[in-house]
Amino acid sequence: MKVSILIKTLGFYSAIIGVFLGACTKGKTDYEAERGAVVEEGTEFKEVANVATAGYTISIEALNGAFYRGYNDIRLRIKNTQTNAPVDGSTITFLPVQTAITGEKSSCPHQYELAYKADDKYFSGYSVFTSESGTGGSWTVYISFKVGNQTFSAIKDVEVKQQTNKNLNMTVFTGKDDEQYVIALISPRKPTVSENKLLAGIYKLNKPLDLSPRSFPDQFQFSYSQVEDYTLKLDPRMPEPSMGNHSSPNNKDLVQESDGLYHGIVNYTMTGNWTLNFVLLNPAGKVIRGTEVPKDFTPGVEGVKSELHLDILF
Repeated sequence: MKVSILIKTLGFYSAIIGVFLGACTKGKTDYEAERGAVVEEGTEFKEVANVATAGYTISIEALNGAFYRGYNDIRLRIKNTQTNAPVDGSTITFLPVQTAITGEKSSCPHQYELAYKADDKYFSGYSVFTSESGTGGSWTVYISFKVGNQTFSAIKDVEVKQQTNKNLNMTVFTGKDDEQYVIALISPRKPTVSENKLLAGIYKLNKPLDLSPRSFPDQFQFSYSQVEDYTLKLDPRMPEPSMGNHSSPNNKDLVQESDGLYHGIVNYTMTGNWTLNFVLLNPAGKVIRGTEVPKDFTPGVEGVKSELHLDILF
């Protein structure tokens, strides 16, 4: 009698497990095909473009030798054209400007004054390009540097490519405080099925206080800053109907650390389509943007996304 009851009980739970597994596989996106080529780690800096000015050559470098929509680490090397000697310890500025088809000019989050790395003789910074080059407009970088008491400048058109690595997605939005914000994912570039360190930059457009006409390009007209002491609440979900909107344990909200960037933990329990649902809070704890998402397991129903989210695929 007990054996019979045990068999029936095991059969019941096997059926439940079968239904769950069926829900998780039926109609599932072929993410391997959608993802395409294997995501490159991108650890080598290569030249994106170079420009010569008044006896000096400037080499602009980025990972994989290309600029992409989203966060880009940037290196500049400056050499004397005649002696081939590197320029070091100089003050150098970097200003990316987008010109729309309509002629309107705008910028993106960037490091205006680059930092000098003495060991390797280059200047380091970043730029968060908010769109790729193409029908929306074109990008130009304005560079200036000093040698002795003399200031030199250079202008170079650059191409910004579409970001194919969805793990490096970004978003531009207006907060409830009527300010323009940018959130850009920086890492992991290539996540694993595990707890991943999540790194993001969060920036705000600085509204110019002085609206009087200035000479172009004026960095104050195109200024962004990293937001200070905000919190980016995180709720990762697999929103496809086949995945039932399930989440994962041990995730940590993103908070700012000493490097100015926002650090957290995202736990990917399997490969596939994930959505990082966010709620952005200012230092006072007020919601700037984002909504909480339902926590119900809903197999067969597409999961609801926060009004502030980024879609991931790995």
